Amino acid sequence: MKVDGKEMRPIWLKEDGHTVQVIDQRQLPHALVILDLARVDDVIMAIQEMVVRGAPLIGVTAAYGVFIAALNAKDRSDHADFFRQECDRIKAARPTAINLIWGVERVVAAVKGMGGDTARIEAARAEAGCIAEEEAENCRLIGEYGVAIVEKISRQKNRSTVNILTHCNAGWLACIEYGTATAPMYAAFEKGLDIHIWVDETRPLNQGARLTAWELVNQGIQVTVLCEGAAASALRGGLVDAVITGADRIAANGDTANKIGTYPLAVLARRHQVPFYVAAPASTFDGATASGRDIPIEMRDPEEVRNWCGVASVPQGAAAWNPAFDVTPHELVTAFITEHGVVRPPFPAALMGG
Repeated sequence: MKVDGKEMRPIWLKEDGHTVQVIDQRQLPHALVILDLARVDDVIMAIQEMVVRGAPLIGVTAAYGVFIAALNAKDRSDHADFFRQECDRIKAARPTAINLIWGVERVVAAVKGMGGDTARIEAARAEAGCIAEEEAENCRLIGEYGVAIVEKISRQKNRSTVNILTHCNAGWLACIEYGTATAPMYAAFEKGLDIHIWVDETRPLNQGARLTAWELVNQGIQVTVLCEGAAASALRGGLVDAVITGADRIAANGDTANKIGTYPLAVLARRHQVPFYVAAPASTFDGATASGRDIPIEMRDPEEVRNWCGVASVPQGAAAWNPAFDVTPHELVTAFITEHGVVRPPFPAALMGG
């Protein structure tokens, strides 16, 4: 996507062919800062500290992390053990998004049996790049399938504008290109459909207000940011025609882990008879996890709740609880928008690793 007229992605390989570069999403929308990832420690920091975030981007970053591990293992006498340990460290960086483990394991499989350091490095680099391009294409297809939903809403409505509510950031910043939840929005805008996006602020890190609104405004799409607590009033007032969110892990039965605050939004959408869609690529579906009860939920530092931009927002002595994700039961999801079409459970084999 374009930033100030220049095509950008949230992650890319530097011209030297050895350094991965990423947009530091902690700094947006105030500054566009680029960071170099040259060591596995850099990759882990970027994933844990939310320099990069969003399930598909975490997967691609992890894949490039394996390339960096292969590069740093070169010429070490213990290169096999070192490489394995570095890959295990990347897989443990964050627990909820299944894309992270998937990205690591796919690149590890690509280098298995390769003879010599150079061959392993080149195979890892090629596979990580392949994953990035595939995820970009998957998101483009999500947009193609999702825009049909927006067009249907537009035909059914008495007023011209289609109002979509989204939560957190499931845009190109989280997904290489197009995004998941935002892909149908971009596709609709490109087709000339009149759309307006409600963007939940998404506390405590404000990924909706800081990132999704920034993305959409840059593309010229109408955006209104609201506090999560205002979503109920917007839905009750008939101001929302559909909710589209992303996902960090989708269990075999369709239970979906996404940014904290997604579950109550799904409950509200059902209460007010507004369709609730989840957009995600196959890499986010986890056929080995039976239901949402089995999805690990990351607990983050309570200081993210107690402080905002270095300013205390909670009095001393008050505790804070900071789960990063919640789980939306599958029965609250109208449908899943994927690169394989708009589906419902039981999911096709293509989404379950078959």
